[in-house]
Amino acid sequence: MNTINFEEGAVLLIDKPLDWTSFDVIRKIRNLIKIKKVGHAGTLDPLATGLLIVCTGKYTKKINEYMAQEKEYTGTFTLGATTPTYDLESQPENFKPYDYLSEADIQNAVQAFLGEIDQVPPIHSAIKKDGKRVYELARKGMDVKLEPRKIIIKEFEVDASQLPEVGFRVVCSTGTYIRSLAHDFGLALGCGAYLSSLRRTRIGTFRVENAVSIDTFEEIIKERKNRNLQQNT
Repeated sequence: MNTINFEEGAVLLIDKPLDWTSFDVIRKIRNLIKIKKVGHAGTLDPLATGLLIVCTGKYTKKINEYMAQEKEYTGTFTLGATTPTYDLESQPENFKPYDYLSEADIQNAVQAFLGEIDQVPPIHSAIKKDGKRVYELARKGMDVKLEPRKIIIKEFEVDASQLPEVGFRVVCSTGTYIRSLAHDFGLALGCGAYLSSLRRTRIGTFRVENAVSIDTFEEIIKERKNRNLQQNT
């Protein structure tokens, strides 16, 4: 990374920290490498961690190509309640018992979500409707209805050994909302569910194991600057 020309173009694999927005990462990298042409290939919500592909310079032209690739996620659903945002950005409500469910019940529910399915995106999302972000409409208490979209769930594995938390691994097409998957999974079980943790582990052939933290990236850039200063004195 010390020899990368960011202006010419680079693909950076960043492990997004918890509570950062994807744009927080972009802003930080822009400040560190001192160029404006920086973008990411697929938003991660603030409560999610994991792989964020960041493109700089001429490689920003590749963003759509990377965004279209298959993705893998791991995390947890929490059974027995729902939230308005389908995750922990809002408070759990509509509490229902879940202790009647067996592990077999939960494993069997997975089958309905495999393959090509229709999924309705969460109304607390950045999708635009009539020129406005739907989460802005939802926050104002307006009735928002979104049409279902075709997505593909290639792999869906769950671990129901630690209820009410259900661990999962999902391999899916672009455009899949894991928050909606959590909500719909809860509906299928009859007890409700929300997304309680999420980590993106892969986009196409890019894996989070090969990503660096923001702190590590900052250290690399500082070392690079110090080395350049020493060479020029």
